[in-house]
Amino acid sequence: MTILVLGVALWWAAHLLKSVTPRLRDGMTERMGEAGARGVIAGLVLLSVVLMVVGFVWAPFQHLYTPPGWAVHVNNVAMLVAIYLLGLGHSSGRARRWLRHPMLLGVIVWAGAHLLANGDLAALILFGGLAAWAIVSMLLINMREGAWRRPDAGSARGDVKHIVLTVVIFAVFAGVHMLVGPSPFPGG
Repeated sequence: MTILVLGVALWWAAHLLKSVTPRLRDGMTERMGEAGARGVIAGLVLLSVVLMVVGFVWAPFQHLYTPPGWAVHVNNVAMLVAIYLLGLGHSSGRARRWLRHPMLLGVIVWAGAHLLANGDLAALILFGGLAAWAIVSMLLINMREGAWRRPDAGSARGDVKHIVLTVVIFAVFAGVHMLVGPSPFPGG
């Protein structure tokens, strides 16, 4: 459990460094250059992911609540929405104008879907911790950048391509999930 907590904490620290301690981040850039500073942050993020995965797998199961039977179905629909949101900001469609923080909202939906389907302490630490990070990140970005300037509208074709890509990525993620963890589908 300690490894899991360290992973979530490192994720927070690496991602919020620029917002919470801009002088430290600027000092890193001065000493290492922008590419070097980004490389260190990327390394910390990668290490945090490794710690979270290892910590989650190794954490003892500590029951907190029993997810309802219908949660699996809601989880799968929510995961489609989460994957859609995670890529929306980089799509070439019109829908990217709808939301200011689609990727962070995608993390919140992804985390909520997993909390709906998992009722243990490790899931609460991992997914709750990442959802809280996404909320704090949105608030800090809004404070730092002020009013949102909507991106230019894309095309309907870009929206269709994004939906197709979402379904393909969902299928890949579900397949990997079935290989390395519990099946995301009822009876699977």
